Amino acid sequence: MILRMFLMLVLVGALFGGVFGYRIHEGMQMMAHMKAMGAPVETVSTAKAAAQTWQKKFEAVGSLRASEGVEVASEVPGIVTAVNFKSGQSVKAGAVLVQLRTDDDIAKLNALKAAAKLAAINYARDKRQYKIQAVSRATVDTDKATLESDEAQVRAEEAVIAEKSITAPFDGYLGIRQVDLGQYLSPGAAVATLQAVDVMYVDFFLPQQALSAVKVGQAVTLKNDTWPGRKFTGTITAINPKVDAATRNVQIRARVANADHALLPGMYATVDIDVGKPASFITLPQTAITYNPYGNTVYLAAKDKDGKLVARQVFVTTGETRGDQVQVLSGVKAGDEVVTSGQIKLRNGARIKINNKITPTDDAHPTPSEQ
Repeated sequence: MILRMFLMLVLVGALFGGVFGYRIHEGMQMMAHMKAMGAPVETVSTAKAAAQTWQKKFEAVGSLRASEGVEVASEVPGIVTAVNFKSGQSVKAGAVLVQLRTDDDIAKLNALKAAAKLAAINYARDKRQYKIQAVSRATVDTDKATLESDEAQVRAEEAVIAEKSITAPFDGYLGIRQVDLGQYLSPGAAVATLQAVDVMYVDFFLPQQALSAVKVGQAVTLKNDTWPGRKFTGTITAINPKVDAATRNVQIRARVANADHALLPGMYATVDIDVGKPASFITLPQTAITYNPYGNTVYLAAKDKDGKLVARQVFVTTGETRGDQVQVLSGVKAGDEVVTSGQIKLRNGARIKINNKITPTDDAHPTPSEQ
């Protein structure tokens, strides 16, 4: 019995030993095979580092407004008796746009003029009577006050009548008519918008750090998606003397010629301001940079001592960005072949092969695309 048990244990041990031995042998064979194959070759895309002209600029989004613009409105209530303009019409300053009914006011004015005329006659007569001591000085003074009061009432009524002629305060272009013949207008009721659009203003904000580089008279360039590819030029006319304490931004206004009326009040525009002189910098696509807390790096495509293409990691100092590009201030020189995609799977010295059929974008001024 003991012998049989011993033989059974020996057989089981031999069986398990054979299984484990085979597994160990298989693993060693696999490791040797992988070692013989070497590290895998990673596919990457690359680009040649090159120097490009770099113009420092500030960019902001601004709002357009007319050089002069108002909502033409009635000052006094009344019934509309005449509308002397059409929607979209160009008008000159002083042109009567809307006339309100003045029949009652004219009648009242005539009565006031008659009273003033009588007061003038009485004053003139009593002045003559005073010279011969026929009336007192008090009577003459009362006549004079009465005359001045009547004349003031005449002027006040003339002003009321003038207010019932709604006129254009400046040259410009009228908007859509908001009033009809026979309509009752309340004080402040809008008649139409009037905008002087031959010259436009664009208001925008820049951070306070820009104040040292921006000044009145400096040129600006406007772009608006209503007119793709077109640029409008202008000049800075005013810089707000107060910085917004909440945002630390300062408001700036620029003047833009608009002879063809392509720009309209209320539009927005992208404003570019060139600062300083153009400079030359090594640029790379932003995808080429690996940003790390201990320093930014790129991979260069280089050959090892056996002539094989490998990735070599180098530290770089980056500067400003522009579109898809970034300045490289140190670490890379013109002509270096830099890995632009696929570097996440690389390590220093890893073997690589280059495939540039698809490469990251490297546009200084990219625009949105629906494709």
